[in-house]
Amino acid sequence: MDGQLRHRGVMTAAGALAGGICYLLFEAVKRGALSGYPALALSTLALVFFAALLIMVGPTGLRRAALSAGGLALVVAGLAVLANLRFADDDGLFHSEMLVLAVLVLAFLPQPFLIAAAGPGWRDYPTLFSEAWSIVIRYAAAGLFVGLVWLLLMLCDQFLSMVGIGVIGWLVSSGPAMLLISGAALGLAIAVIDEMADSMSPSLVLRLLRVLLPVVLAVLVLFLALLPVRGLDGLFGRLSAAATLLVMAGVSATLVTSALDRSEAEQTRNALVLRAAQAMALLVPAPAALAAWAVWVRVAQHGWTPDRVFAACAVVLGLGYGLLYLLAVLRGAGWTARVRQANVTMALVLIAMAAALLTPLLDPQAISVRSQLARLDDGSLAPEDFPAAEFARWGRAGEEALTALRLRAAEPGQEMLAHVLQGAQQEWQEPDPVALRAELVRLLPVQPPTAAPLRDRLLAALDPSTLAMWRDACRTPIDDAGTPGCALIAADFRPDLPGDEAMLFLWRPWDALEVTVHGWRGDERDERNAEPRDGDARPYGDAAKALLRAAQTEAAPHLVPVTVQALHLGGIDLVPRLP
Repeated sequence: MDGQLRHRGVMTAAGALAGGICYLLFEAVKRGALSGYPALALSTLALVFFAALLIMVGPTGLRRAALSAGGLALVVAGLAVLANLRFADDDGLFHSEMLVLAVLVLAFLPQPFLIAAAGPGWRDYPTLFSEAWSIVIRYAAAGLFVGLVWLLLMLCDQFLSMVGIGVIGWLVSSGPAMLLISGAALGLAIAVIDEMADSMSPSLVLRLLRVLLPVVLAVLVLFLALLPVRGLDGLFGRLSAAATLLVMAGVSATLVTSALDRSEAEQTRNALVLRAAQAMALLVPAPAALAAWAVWVRVAQHGWTPDRVFAACAVVLGLGYGLLYLLAVLRGAGWTARVRQANVTMALVLIAMAAALLTPLLDPQAISVRSQLARLDDGSLAPEDFPAAEFARWGRAGEEALTALRLRAAEPGQEMLAHVLQGAQQEWQEPDPVALRAELVRLLPVQPPTAAPLRDRLLAALDPSTLAMWRDACRTPIDDAGTPGCALIAADFRPDLPGDEAMLFLWRPWDALEVTVHGWRGDERDERNAEPRDGDARPYGDAAKALLRAAQTEAAPHLVPVTVQALHLGGIDLVPRLP
């Protein structure tokens, strides 16, 4: 029992530490203390480390888990930074779904190998199979537990608020508390699940998947039988069709794997299901090959784009699984063991491919730029069809190509190219800050009305993206009457700063208000969150809407002295957070 309690305590503390570190990183980025590549590296390092640590502590022990998770996190963070060098923006990596997926693959897929390496060996299929499914089940169950914890806390908050106690509401609305509670709950849940390893086995999921195997096999056979009759016109050259085929190939491989389980001893004893798995293994290459043809036709017609590079990578994986499965069955007896080995091989191929996508070895943006420029040069791509707007989203390679194309567009006879480039430049330009400020002056309710100069000073200090975000909030009506989702109240909220400050209210999509206080230290703008004072619950839903309406009509702000000046509005005190 002592060991069990110790394990739970370690996991709960590790989860809480993960939440606390994530909060500190978010705050550092928000306050500008951390940005660019250091922010990307540290954030990726922390997330990958704790995601791996929490899963591996149970099977390998704390010390081994920390070393393995640390090594994995360093590799993934380094590759993420390397991939982000392709983009001029600090967060360019996150604008590419393919690169984000590659990071996730590298963060999670090596975990079963690391766990197996601490036991019977990194290529031991029974361990790899069991741990891979166990990771999915443990995270799913732990995520459900975290959701239940928050549901219970909200219920307790509502229950106690009926007798005037709002401490829980204040606690759960606090940024640090939210992440600390979520992390601790996640760690505790995984610890409890680790103790129930036998009862939390994937056997139930595998048995359910085996029931589906004959049905999916029948659908696949019917598709292949009707394909020659219906023709291929609706298939080839369409990425949507290729994606469907690849998903079918992936589902087929997963069903075959579920039937064969971790070893000969655990595989299905149902002869029908086993023969269906054998037939499915023979047919997996068919949808993968059709998808390969569809992608190739599309590329031949229109050249490479990042989406088509991603589709081609998926095709390579599909064909790899299909061909290895086919050879495993055609070689006769022992085909189930060979299929299991194929799964290990293709998992390693997927890890290698994900890593390559984050290095110059397989750069989808650069490949796409070279392809489209070659098509423009040889005449297969007309200047009026040139995807200039897409080039602006293809990282540094695209930007460098556009710079060269602008020089070409200035030459005689390149008027159409110049027109296309000019139109695309207008499309990707940032919103006009002058127009945004003028719209906000019209939309943003200000109290008292004499605070217009303070509003104008604040708007003048904001960048276009922030102005656009505020404009979007103001454009969002919170009720049928069209009440705008923003307000500004001016008063001397912070005696530590000269003059009045602006308290800004913005309606957020999750039915809550974001409240910030903006002041100045000399020429430098100082921004702080405003939160309810201890004992007051943070309003949301209808209560938040009522608070926003009050802010739009509060001509004479009612200030209540606390450690700083707070705004008394709608029955609560909104307090600027101090440094």
